[in-house]
Amino acid sequence: MISRRKILIGGAAAAGTLIVGYSLWPDSRRAHANRLAAKSGERFIAYWIKVADDDTVTVVIPHCDMGTGTFTALSQMAAEELDADWSNMRTETAPPDPLFANGALVEGFALSHIDLTRDSVPAFLQGTVLGAGNRLARFADIQVSGGSSAVSFTGVYGIRVAAAATREMLLATAAERLKAPRNAFHTYSSRVIHSPSGQSFRFGELAAAASRLSPSSRPKLKPKSQYSLVGKAIPRIDIPTKVNGATRYGIDVEVPGMQFAAIKISPVFGGQLVSVHEATVAGNPGIKKVIKLNDAVVVVADRFWRAQRALDALAPVFGDAGNAQISSQTIRERQLAALDQKTRKPESAAGAEVAPGAGAEPGTRAAECTYHVPYLAHAAMEPVNATALYRTDGTLEVWAGSQDGLGSRVFCAKAAKIPIDKVTFHLLPSGGAFGRRLPGLLNFLSYAVQTAMALPDTPVKLIFTREQDMRHDYYRPNVTSRFSAKLKPDGMPGSWVNHYTTTDDANAEAAHIVYDVPNQTYDAVKVVTPVPTGPWRSVEFSWHGFFVESFIDELAHLANRDPFEYRRALLQHKPRHLATLELAAAKAGWGTALAPGRARGIAMVECFGTIAAHVAEVEIAEGALKVHRITSAVDCGLVVNPDGFKAQIEGAIVFGLSAALNGEITIAGGAVENQNFPDYPLVRLANCPAIEVFIRESDAPMGGGGEPGTPAVAPAVTNAIFAATGQRIRELPISKQTLARDETSTAT
Repeated sequence: MISRRKILIGGAAAAGTLIVGYSLWPDSRRAHANRLAAKSGERFIAYWIKVADDDTVTVVIPHCDMGTGTFTALSQMAAEELDADWSNMRTETAPPDPLFANGALVEGFALSHIDLTRDSVPAFLQGTVLGAGNRLARFADIQVSGGSSAVSFTGVYGIRVAAAATREMLLATAAERLKAPRNAFHTYSSRVIHSPSGQSFRFGELAAAASRLSPSSRPKLKPKSQYSLVGKAIPRIDIPTKVNGATRYGIDVEVPGMQFAAIKISPVFGGQLVSVHEATVAGNPGIKKVIKLNDAVVVVADRFWRAQRALDALAPVFGDAGNAQISSQTIRERQLAALDQKTRKPESAAGAEVAPGAGAEPGTRAAECTYHVPYLAHAAMEPVNATALYRTDGTLEVWAGSQDGLGSRVFCAKAAKIPIDKVTFHLLPSGGAFGRRLPGLLNFLSYAVQTAMALPDTPVKLIFTREQDMRHDYYRPNVTSRFSAKLKPDGMPGSWVNHYTTTDDANAEAAHIVYDVPNQTYDAVKVVTPVPTGPWRSVEFSWHGFFVESFIDELAHLANRDPFEYRRALLQHKPRHLATLELAAAKAGWGTALAPGRARGIAMVECFGTIAAHVAEVEIAEGALKVHRITSAVDCGLVVNPDGFKAQIEGAIVFGLSAALNGEITIAGGAVENQNFPDYPLVRLANCPAIEVFIRESDAPMGGGGEPGTPAVAPAVTNAIFAATGQRIRELPISKQTLARDETSTAT
């Protein structure tokens, strides 16, 4: 029985409307789309799908290119539903226009939050209210790339539906031409074929007439058994231009007459600009203007290095907004005090040791542990930047990489206080993002617009240096979590209590465990700081994954059980999780002999609809940690492009390993201390482990690929360290700990 809650989506999810399927463009919007984004000889047949006279099929994708390979996967999904010749497929980035707002994304997120899929919406509701997701997406200016949603939501709820509708329209057009029943036709390799006679039409021959038909919002989709492209490891279509340097990123933009801007923002959170010594740069060659903003100073020059050198000479003075006493230590102390007040169990910052609990019921054992993770930066390869041109006629043009083209266009309009139709936004590929270029984290766009408005009719490229990018990020929050549990006489947990700090009021879904443990309690303790925070690859799962998988490992040790077998025992009612965990263990050789000094650790986290289990193999030699191998098993349901998916998991593992080993943004005097990669080191080739990824397909709804590989990395490594040394790592990064090999420990 479907409950009312599963039908009505309240609040931000769907503005109280019914979720009943994905609505395609009506004719009027298709005509506008053609004017906006169709070239000569091509036209939109359905939402996001253009077919040209020469049979070229172009998928117009409402996402940014940030190196994830989603353009290839989405094009595969479209070609599959169309029965198109792969050599005829092309992709384009959707214009940042409300017409291309991503309603499929809204629908996917809304349905996933109430455990429904497109196919499980009751039939009697399908078609009752069309386009709920589309309307909300246009209202909220949603065109986001994030949340591992491009393939699992846009692809499933949008691209494949539009492609299937396009195929139906081409079939209908051919049937009308031959005055034959529609079921007498089939499609193959970009042709519509009359099965009895063999007569056929190219897609391009039918496109003009097909575009005058009305697309179905519930077209018949191909069954998995008929797939010929989805599931194949097709080479990524974006790789050639990235290898030969033809891909143009935001930092590569060149506009006639362009000037360069360097910026220095108040190092202390919330600080305001007090003064600058403008006389020190007066008359310097190439300097166009010194621009004083509320919390920053910008120098515009004909060369970036001139602007940067002049900026240093200005010696700007900033106030501290009363935040000069904020530090990593004071924040940690506040978090512990808040947890102490909640749990009424005072504890040192180092965390309690696992120990038998006093006063416990006969035969039970109790455990209590406290874990901590630090602030982390996004540290993408391309520092944030934007080029902006504000004209005296009141129009604004901006070039930048962003994770939301439409949202960025709206953001720029608000920053300039002009209507959106006065803003042209050129969405460019991003040299990495990991959440840094999402709406709400676009300070670089705000500064670029303010700079351009101070120098009308002059295009200005504003570039954050690596130091400014690292010191003025929106950081992955630092979080402290306190766990307690009681073990029953058989060693299995009889209760699970998790109190953790947060900067908002949310009781994060990520904290909830998949293990079969009764009597679970979760409580978020709000601790607000002036440190700006934002989404970071895998968001809350990046810390809750470390916390949960560390504590479950500690319970296994307290119960004197093998960590893998302990997890298996707690997953008997979760066959998909159990199979993924078992695959990782089997491929890693869990339980087999290792070279002296080596040990294995295991961890598993489900997020964004995907289960990832990692086994880390480590060695401690003379106090130095070496991660030799990470073996991963991943279940995301159906995989569209296995090579692309594996690459995402591999990248996520390296990303998570960088954070686990060395990642830490430290605060002192109300400011970020880290300046550049020497004091925020990333994993390099020399210390990158061998990585093997094994895909386990299932009938589960399609999950994401970009983020799920990150959370289980840290606990897999720290659990392996414990197996090698007997030393628990409850605080990241690992580099802060002194490691010593335990010659008496038994490696797993």
